[in-house]
Amino acid sequence: MKIFQRKQPSLVGGILDWMFLALACLWPMSVGLTWLVADGIANKPYDKNLEFKVTELTSWVGQLKSDGIDLRSIENATALSKSIPKETLELSGVFPTRGLEYRDDFMGEEDVHQMVYQIHWVKLKRSLGVSDLPIPLTIQEDAGGRGEVFFRDETWHGKQLRLAYAWVRGEDKEPIALVQVGETLHSRSMLTNEIIKGVMLPQFAIVPLAVFLLWMALAKGLQPLQKLEEQIRSRRPDDLSPLDSQALPVEVSTLAGSINDLLARLQISIETKKKFLADAAHQLKTPLAGLRMQAELAQRESSSAQELMHSLKLIGRSSVRATHTVNQLLALAKAESGAQSMVKQSQDLSLLIKEVMQDALPLAMAKHIDLGYENNDASQKPWRIDANPTLIKEMIRNLLDNAIHYTPSSQENPGVVTLSLHKERHPKRLVFQIEDSGPGIAPSERELVFQPFYRVMDTETEGSGLGLSIVREIAHQHNATVELEERSTPFAAANRLAGSESKAAQGLRVKVSFKLA
Repeated sequence: MKIFQRKQPSLVGGILDWMFLALACLWPMSVGLTWLVADGIANKPYDKNLEFKVTELTSWVGQLKSDGIDLRSIENATALSKSIPKETLELSGVFPTRGLEYRDDFMGEEDVHQMVYQIHWVKLKRSLGVSDLPIPLTIQEDAGGRGEVFFRDETWHGKQLRLAYAWVRGEDKEPIALVQVGETLHSRSMLTNEIIKGVMLPQFAIVPLAVFLLWMALAKGLQPLQKLEEQIRSRRPDDLSPLDSQALPVEVSTLAGSINDLLARLQISIETKKKFLADAAHQLKTPLAGLRMQAELAQRESSSAQELMHSLKLIGRSSVRATHTVNQLLALAKAESGAQSMVKQSQDLSLLIKEVMQDALPLAMAKHIDLGYENNDASQKPWRIDANPTLIKEMIRNLLDNAIHYTPSSQENPGVVTLSLHKERHPKRLVFQIEDSGPGIAPSERELVFQPFYRVMDTETEGSGLGLSIVREIAHQHNATVELEERSTPFAAANRLAGSESKAAQGLRVKVSFKLA
């Protein structure tokens, strides 16, 4: 959540936004809690004062009883008040006969603090003081006969009163008189407001100061990020050494660790690209040098027509080799960048295999290769995978070209290349296989051939060494796996029993396993 929208997110601004939101939620709660506490503090001294006055009046009524005056037999409470001296009735200044009213200087005409009292004889239903004060609806039990003082709130002449009262009881525990003292709530409210002002007003100065100090603390705490930024900006473009994360805080060191991991992967990627470019330059240099040499030979004046035709033939072979290498480089670059822009859709793998076989059929016939396709699905249902059709056909084409080029074949002894497709139940995968009767690849070299420009030793057939690199990269983009195995033939099995390690009898099987769509 952003209180103030910014063009670019700010870490400090986001923290301050959330802090302001928290303050906006906590401020009303703080005011409410402060009012409750202030109201409790303001009520205590006033309630104590009321309790004191009720206790004094109760003692005065008890003194009348101890003087032998039967309070229950008095017919006229007013006569009682006239028979008692005024000094005694005022209780040495504790309370006047008719109540007390006063104004503070800051009060208006309506803001009058008023105190009233009442001594009400229960049996006679006569009262001394203010006669129309509300009477409690129930008579509370006196805990231990100690003249306990009770409190309640009442409305009197449109004013809210806080009343303290106590019961005067006879020897039979029956109530004789009710003593009540009350006061209006204006002074309490004024005291509560003053307490709230004294607590809340300083916060208007403290809160901005706290926000400023928090902003300063955040700025100070984010200095390691600024130092990390300066450390990265001051580096040379070719400096990919790890950042020093030991002196950084824990929170920033994790970020530095992630950057170091990225730098390490970037270093590996750059070194791989450099090696790839060096190998590509080396591979292109040979056919280009051959082209230049044959062109110089063809330009000699003493060259015969036969020598000229031979030079042109070699120029054609070198150009074909260079073209093939460039095409393979482009295919590998396309496969490596396919993860970012590759669009996958459901494809029938068997149809893609047949399309590639049709394109390769003329080359296979020219070399007298027995090219075949096997499918063990009797229902002939589509075998679908989620794939990019262009890349998948490029992968199949590379595997098929390798099989045709590296398989010895003649009209008398034709070679065999077989493509097949089948399903595996555990786990459920679709497996594409291509087998040939060629020399095969020794187990020690089966992982090395996936590296760019690596070629098996003792191989007379020309090639760029990029085919299997392209195959693995495309398979990786489609979450598929590529395996190289020895072709299972009776002749190869016999050689194994005889202990022969000759590659000429092994053949090669390439398995590509896809997840089913």
